[in-house]
Amino acid sequence: MSLLRLYDLPAPAKVNLFLHVVGRRADGYHLLQSVFMLIDWCDRLHVERRGDGRIEREDIRPGNLPADDLCVRAARALQQATGCTLGARITLDKHLPAQAGLGGGSSDAATALLALNRLWGLNLPRAELARIGLALGADVPFFIGGRNAWVEGIGEHITPLSLPAGRLVVVKPPGGASTPDIFGSPALKRDSETATIQGFAANSSSNLEACMAFGRNDLQPVAQALCPEVGECIDWLASQGLSARMSGSGTAVFAALPESMTALDEAPNGWQVRVCSNMDVHPLADWCAD
Repeated sequence: MSLLRLYDLPAPAKVNLFLHVVGRRADGYHLLQSVFMLIDWCDRLHVERRGDGRIEREDIRPGNLPADDLCVRAARALQQATGCTLGARITLDKHLPAQAGLGGGSSDAATALLALNRLWGLNLPRAELARIGLALGADVPFFIGGRNAWVEGIGEHITPLSLPAGRLVVVKPPGGASTPDIFGSPALKRDSETATIQGFAANSSSNLEACMAFGRNDLQPVAQALCPEVGECIDWLASQGLSARMSGSGTAVFAALPESMTALDEAPNGWQVRVCSNMDVHPLADWCAD
């Protein structure tokens, strides 16, 4: 019997353990190096199959998502790529903050692609779903891949890697920063020396604190100038003995939590503070074949 609906599907966030800008292509896209790490802070999706080809999205929590968000665009892209005439109703339970650098929209799109690949009986392999996802956003192929990874290029070169288990705290201030403004800033460093996955592994195998000691986030100084709250979050964590950096294009920051730390000071009003654990594998990683 064909599947009609899939409920409570996780769309986990990621953090960038480091992010270097190593160049820029002729078409304006920046060339990056990073390590993406899955964490157990998730949006949730409910997806129902429709027979009339229509794509609808409903939000459980009030928010400001556009009607044509990445979930809807992912569904339409999958229809176009396969000629599928089925439709879907996507209900989104949004927990991840926007403009955080946590990949929430891209993760939602990846979970939608994985779910619809099943609901519509398409059985596309992982590489094909990742190809469709890349046109939606540079982070989508990572979530389709389903493993922590060394990521290069504009996000399309992905090498799975193992990371030590651990806890971290993620802090998101109310303010945001525009990703196009960050990448368009003349102050952005675009010539970081190329790193190697071997160099990262040699210095980062013991714990998450060691992983975070590698490199830096080249976007952080520009984002911090646009949103000074980034620096305030980093200073608040430093006051508790934690070394923090920004994830992606921000404005969330994160720090590894030692096992001995059981409590944090009360955060300023309006900040979101979340203690997370990292994940080895995306919960839906086995939903498509390699």
